[in-house]
This record gives sequence, C-alpha cells and structure tokens, in this order.
Amino acid sequence: MQIMDSLFSANVTAHTPLAEKMRPRTLDEFIGQEHLLGKNGLLKTLIENDRLNSIILWGPPGTGKTTIARIIANMTKAHFVEFSAVTSGVADIRKVVKEATDRRRFEGRQTILFVDEIHRFNRAQQDAFLPHIEAGTIILIGATTENPGFEINAPVLSRSRLFRLEQLSDQNIIEILKVAISDRERGLGGLNVVVEDEALNHIAKNANGDARVALTALEIATNSIFKEESTGKGNEIALAVAERAINKKQLQYDRAGDSHYDIISAFIKSMRGSDPDAAVYYLARMLESGEDPKFIARRMVIFASEDVGNTDPHALLLATATVDALNFIGLPEAKITLAQCATYLASAPKSNAAKTAIFDATADVQNRRIEPVPDHLRNAPTTLAKKLGHGKGYKYPHNYPNNYVDEVYLPENLKDKVYYRPTENGYEKAIKERLNGLRKKKDAT
Repeated sequence: MQIMDSLFSANVTAHTPLAEKMRPRTLDEFIGQEHLLGKNGLLKTLIENDRLNSIILWGPPGTGKTTIARIIANMTKAHFVEFSAVTSGVADIRKVVKEATDRRRFEGRQTILFVDEIHRFNRAQQDAFLPHIEAGTIILIGATTENPGFEINAPVLSRSRLFRLEQLSDQNIIEILKVAISDRERGLGGLNVVVEDEALNHIAKNANGDARVALTALEIATNSIFKEESTGKGNEIALAVAERAINKKQLQYDRAGDSHYDIISAFIKSMRGSDPDAAVYYLARMLESGEDPKFIARRMVIFASEDVGNTDPHALLLATATVDALNFIGLPEAKITLAQCATYLASAPKSNAAKTAIFDATADVQNRRIEPVPDHLRNAPTTLAKKLGHGKGYKYPHNYPNNYVDEVYLPENLKDKVYYRPTENGYEKAIKERLNGLRKKKDAT
C-alpha cells in the first residue's frame, strides 16, 4: 500500500520502465480521453475545481485510469492513499479509514483513496467502503477493466460517478510515442533515437489502444538497436526492429469478464444479421484471444436451432458435426471447421419460429389451466384404461389418404391455438405451404 502526497518524484530511477517514466503528470500532458479531459470535459472541470466526489474509472488496460488518479493526487488539496485490490484487504481498509478519520478531525483534511482493480474486491470488502463514503471520511476513486454493472456493488456504484475511458486511438498512441522519443528529461530524447513512420504505425496498430504496451515496445526496440551494432543503422528504429519488439496485438479478452460476453454477443448478432464477414472476424478474435473453442461450437449449435431452425435443417446437422470434428481433430486445424460452420450459419435463411413456438407453448403451460389429455390420445396399456375410453376413436393417419386425417390433438381449451408459424424463408416456405393446406382441409370439414 502506498500513502503519499506526490507520486511522480518517488521511486523513479534509471531502471524504471519507460511507460512509468512517461506517465503524464498534469492534465495538459495527458493524451486521449478528450470526452472526459478535453476542453469541456466534466472530469477535467471537477479535477481543476477540486470538487471531486467518489468516482469509478472504467476502461481497458493502458488507457489512463491510474494516471488520472495520480494527476488528481498532485492537484488536489486532499491526502492521497493508493493501494491495489490484488494485495490489500479489509484490514488495510480499516487502517486507511482510521487514519482518514483522524486526519479529518485534527487537520481538517480530506482523504482520497484510490483502489486499483477494485472489481477484485468481493462484495463484503466493497461494502466496507459504504459508511465512510456516506460520512465523507474518504473520497473513493476505483479503477476497473470490468463492467461495473456486474463487478461493483450497486450501493457503491450508486454513491459514485462513473466515468468510462475509451480505448486509445492509433493516433493517440503515436502522439504518446513521439513525446517519449523527444523528451530529454524522462524519455529517449538524450539518445537521439530516430523512429521510422512505418515502425511507429506498426507499434501503434499492434498495441491495440494500450499506451503501456506501446511504450514498452518502444523501449525494447531502443534497447535492441544499441545492442545490435552489427546492423549498421546506428540509432534508427526501422520497421523490422519494431516488428521484433511487438509482433502480436495485445488483445483485451477475459474469458470470465465483460469482453468475453461482448465479443460472443457480436459474433451471434453478426450471424443472425446474415453477415458472414463479421461473424468470421469475431470468431478469429475469440480464437486468437484463447477462447475455449467448445464454448463457441456450443453457441453455434444453439444458434442453428434458435435462429435458422427449419429454414435450413442442414444447419443443425453441420453445427453438431462441428462439435464432433472439434473434439476429433482439435485446434489449430479445427478453426477451419469452426469458420465453415460460422459462415454457413450466417449465410443461411433465418427463422426463430421454432424458438417462438416452444416459448409460447411454455408460457401457456405455466400460465393457463392444465386440462387433461383428450381421451382418444391417451395410452391404453391395460384393460382398465381401455374401459375408461383411453385411445378410443383415435384415427391412425397412415390409414388415410396422404397419411393425414382431421383430428384434434390439443386439450379443449387450446384446440385452436397456433404455436408454430413458419416463415417464407428457405425450407420453411414449403413447410408453411403444407401446413396451410392441411389447415384448409380441416376448416372445410
């Protein structure tokens, strides 16, 4: 746990990572998040006027949550306490609260408590903040990469203002890198490093909106050119050097968190919207991020019935075959099978008629009077059942022309109810025409 009044002069040495050295110290140095910290940004106004109440900063890694908290620490008149929810517990909270109470009583000074990764605190630990936020003993600043609606207690969230930080743009990242390259005090300015535009663009693109990742890659690239004198390029960082420093995007993806649900939602909605290109893109994102391919396959089996249904009966066959193929051959080869299934489902005609039918029928089962099964449909395995009339009068369809005979199958109170309404799409059009023809025969009789 760190307790301090200024955070930018302490613990910065020659061995401090570049990303930490280049952390913005003021709002003027901060790049990005213009919607919060721009000219008319609400958060900027609150910080500059020292009118801050408890807040939750929510956004992807490397977008400035901790930096904003530390800028507040430098600008506010309040005492600033920082700790991480990974290493701290209720005992630390109690200690901070006691000191904050004494500080307020004897010094008349407010305490700001910054909790990094606040979503890692459980419900009981989060509840420990409540009375002290309400009493004004502490001002809470919580930082989280996870959706606060799921991970932060509703009482804590209701007493805090939520600010959402967006992923930094590639242009934001390039600006941050250029500042680091030219800064002689904290950055690489003293080394006279020259970075090709292609190298800058490569680092920015593959950092995926994370300033920390970008600055770390720049530092790795810089260290490599001074160690590899045989390149003969002196202090120049070319594209090849940048590619070695960062050769894969840092995809934000927590298989148990918000990103997991956002991307699978986008995948399903792209298939439902008949966009195979978007579907295969989100499939690739999930696979590259380490998502369980069996989870993806299961969702496609559900989709085949829920959103394609009888418009293309082959969809369910392909989806279940995909599960078998995945279990048989595994990754990486099975990604081709997953892509085949995803693009087929996205391209198939759509209908949710089967889903609607079972949901409507379930609603009637749950909410309407349950009447007996009609006698002619009942099983008659015993002499008693036959005496009671079970099965009496049942018309066996195969004994009639076209294997059909007019009959009542639903209970009396639902005898005219229609649950399955096939669409005009795909094979359902033929199903609809056949059912309509049978219903006309029934009406004629």
